[in-house]
Amino acid sequence: MIRVTAESFRLAEVFTISRGSRTEAKVLTVRVERDGLVGWGECVPYARYGESLDSVTAQIEGLPVAIGRDGLQAALPPGAARNAVDCALWDLEAKRAGRRVWEMAGLAAPVPMVTCFTLSLDTPENMRAAAAKHAHRPVLKIKLGTPDDMTRLEAVRAGAPAAAIVVDANEGWTAEVYSDLAPHLVRLGVQMVEQPLPAGQDDLLAEIARPLPVCADESCHDRSSLAGLKGKYDMVNIKLDKTGGLTEALALRDAARAEGYRVMVGCMVGTSLAMAPAVLVAQGAEVVDLDGPLLLAEDRATPLAYDATGVHPSEVALWG
Repeated sequence: MIRVTAESFRLAEVFTISRGSRTEAKVLTVRVERDGLVGWGECVPYARYGESLDSVTAQIEGLPVAIGRDGLQAALPPGAARNAVDCALWDLEAKRAGRRVWEMAGLAAPVPMVTCFTLSLDTPENMRAAAAKHAHRPVLKIKLGTPDDMTRLEAVRAGAPAAAIVVDANEGWTAEVYSDLAPHLVRLGVQMVEQPLPAGQDDLLAEIARPLPVCADESCHDRSSLAGLKGKYDMVNIKLDKTGGLTEALALRDAARAEGYRVMVGCMVGTSLAMAPAVLVAQGAEVVDLDGPLLLAEDRATPLAYDATGVHPSEVALWG
């Protein structure tokens, strides 16, 4: 039996990017029940990719009740629906075998990974205050993509002078804007910029200087995306809600590394249940952005542990 439930988790603060604001994380929780055991998974449908809670629920409810991971890859395209079911099936298989998912996937035992902490888009004054509040965190991720980005970036650097910074433009710039900003990003110690140009309009990245690494997010979903990234990007951002689950995420990570890309592992704003499988993909990644639970006012009953060493692998009671 496959059950899907819509759930909402309050955010600790309003979260804003260039596309809008939210006060809660709306997720779908999937339970796959077989032989008295239950596997869990979570996804966050994303309107940017034509997904909604209703459309993704319909995709999941249309699956055969006895589907396995191999059949799932063919039955659903990459995206949120396949992600939740794939992760639930991994969890179920591990419970049946009495082993951890990382063992079943042939991976080394996972360790804590330092993660970015995302600062919401706000006024420069408020972003400086937020940066100062979180200046103890090793890596801050800044949401930009507006006409006032330089003042915001300067404010964050002033608030957190020692923190590493990565920037996410969320497709909000043109090639001209990026070229103008790039020297200033380098001056302010930004380590990487994520998706500066809109997906599908990013060919100019192959023709302009890239003085700091550029990471593909909306332009990279699964392994089939890699061919279109050549010469334009230096990194890929792997998110399970884009790849369609842990199965493809691990395959994409290996394929991307084989083609010379550095790896970032990111997330939508979800709970610890969504982050748990991503922690396995994040092992050894150059940038880890699995801070979803840190943005929540409430989480799963057995949340992931976060401390100075980073986000820890999940306990069995949560997933895997």
